[in-house]
Amino acid sequence: MSTRPVLRYRQVHLDFHTSEQIPNIGGAFDPDAFADALVRAHIDSITCFARCHHGWIYFDTERFPERRHPYLVRDLLREQIEACHARGIRVPIYVTVQWDQYTANAHPEWLALNADGRISGTAPYEAGFYRRLCVNSPYFDFLKAHVAEIFERLPVDGFFFDIVQPLDDSSKWTRAAMLERGLDPEDAAARRAYGVTAIQAFERDMTAHIRGFDSDCTIFYNSGHIAPRHRATQYAYSHFEIESLPSGSWGYVHFSLAARYARTLDRPLMGMTGKFHTSWGDFHSYKNRAALEYECFRMLALGATCSIGDQLLPSGAVDPATLDLIGAVYAQVERKEAWCQGAQSLAEIAVFSPEQFTGERIPAPASGAVRMLEEAGYEFDFIDTDADLARYRLLILPDVIAVDVALAAKLSQFTADGGALIASYRSGLNPAGDAFALTDLGVSLVGDAPYQPDFLLPCGDFAELLPRTEHVMYERGLQVAEQPGTDVLATMVASYFNRTWRHFHSHRHAPSRGDVIAPAITQCGRAIYFSHPIFTQYESNAPRWVKTLLVSAITRLIGAPRVCHNGPSTLLTSLTEQPDAARFVLHALHYIPVRRSHELDVIEDVIPLHALNFRVRLERAVTNVRSVPDDAALAFEQHEGDLIFTLPRLDGHAMIEIMVLKGSSLDSSVFPLSARAALP
Repeated sequence: MSTRPVLRYRQVHLDFHTSEQIPNIGGAFDPDAFADALVRAHIDSITCFARCHHGWIYFDTERFPERRHPYLVRDLLREQIEACHARGIRVPIYVTVQWDQYTANAHPEWLALNADGRISGTAPYEAGFYRRLCVNSPYFDFLKAHVAEIFERLPVDGFFFDIVQPLDDSSKWTRAAMLERGLDPEDAAARRAYGVTAIQAFERDMTAHIRGFDSDCTIFYNSGHIAPRHRATQYAYSHFEIESLPSGSWGYVHFSLAARYARTLDRPLMGMTGKFHTSWGDFHSYKNRAALEYECFRMLALGATCSIGDQLLPSGAVDPATLDLIGAVYAQVERKEAWCQGAQSLAEIAVFSPEQFTGERIPAPASGAVRMLEEAGYEFDFIDTDADLARYRLLILPDVIAVDVALAAKLSQFTADGGALIASYRSGLNPAGDAFALTDLGVSLVGDAPYQPDFLLPCGDFAELLPRTEHVMYERGLQVAEQPGTDVLATMVASYFNRTWRHFHSHRHAPSRGDVIAPAITQCGRAIYFSHPIFTQYESNAPRWVKTLLVSAITRLIGAPRVCHNGPSTLLTSLTEQPDAARFVLHALHYIPVRRSHELDVIEDVIPLHALNFRVRLERAVTNVRSVPDDAALAFEQHEGDLIFTLPRLDGHAMIEIMVLKGSSLDSSVFPLSARAALP
């Protein structure tokens, strides 16, 4: 098991993918000017390049002189490391893995192949180096020799291995390995499964190789994401980094989703965004400062340290405008980081990751869950089926979580121990999808709902904030029947007909016919079931009534959020605890991504909020409340376990330090959690 490093909070990931058609590489590099500029920008760690996607090496290699960039004029990586070390700055070393243009050309037999025999990735006459190499080929021998030489010739703080992803590969290397294991390479599902096995073996073997040289250096394998597949090899990593450039293909939901999962694993966490307006390789572009602030401060709020992606010019010259931008944000991070070190999440809700079941990086049900729960102010994690459930009060199974015998038993034990469940649509069905394996839901499967859309009508006092009328549910649900002892909280109401060329009405769909078809929302003890895919629905077009229905269900089961406020739904909150310091820290962020272009969301303006009233359930005796790091005291009161205070003004990001008596607790039995109300 590898050591757990203390990660720096202000890292830069300095890309240097440099064409062989550009001369004088590093000609304008000045080591002292470079490192001094990093110090002025408050940077305390910087990832620098040993070998790039073009396949070129940027230090004086003896083992592979043919791979040294043909126009490199200096021992660049060594000079970067020595200048940074002289100023106390860490320098993890970047090594490309599956993208390497030089190796792809020199050893095409090591390339991954599609099932039709074509090269996986960039075609011969397309721009780019995106052909993928097989790590289960002799290429791995080169990588080990390359790493060994790095240890021989350079000081090593750590490694960042890039493009390390499972492949659906049909190369001779994979076919032979699968046949040796009794697997069928013609079976696409078997190939994908073996791709995970192969990449996990690579990670374990490379880490073992590195530990033969150094027991303490950091090690990370980047796939642009952290997912349930990483649990099996988490100890091959010293830590996790989440590459998530929201102005690129990731979007603003991705980091929250990945971080809320990664922080449940046994590894320290770093977030990574970019200074670019769009994404990697966008030279001479600059992200809006408000956006970069939000992206970094959100990392802090979700338990991660910060990394900002940049790219060094081929000449090696420093770009002052970039460092001014990064420095303006990192100066603030430096002042805030003391209230983030060792901070622990206080999530009460765990959402099962749909990715474990669909294989998608950002499944629609997961994205919908992130949006609804953040907008409603809940503290939550994403988990996989191997997670420890004991710390959570409520589990959510969004839309697609199949339940086998083992998971059904685990969930039933959770509810028997007093936990609560919410499941929607096909969640709770057995893997075959033909019956409910999770009997705690108290429903049986009839089949697909007959109408799309149909309509939902709340019953009794459920969802009291909604009008007592039908609400359209655009996505087709399931038709279920309630079992004895199950309460119906809302009913499914029929439309006149489904829209076809024979039967259509108006522009979109027919209205309600008024006939009740089946239950739409049910409650059986501590479990609530939605027959519609509400999380997918919210991701598609965000009906407010869907969010209201979910919040009503959560309130019915566990009461109000741990943090309640009178701010807008665009206000993001996160409550963490620093046990050694006997304090809690409440993060409040208000930055609004806006779709101002076809391609991406931007954040340009910081819109202040005034007179924010907070109610925080702590059940600890509070001694002091103040805004940090500006050290502004806040008046507060405690009422039966709840802390109540007002933040006069919020400009983007606020951190509220809540000091408590060590070992203190308040008796919550006199004020049941289910009775706690949100602020108006």
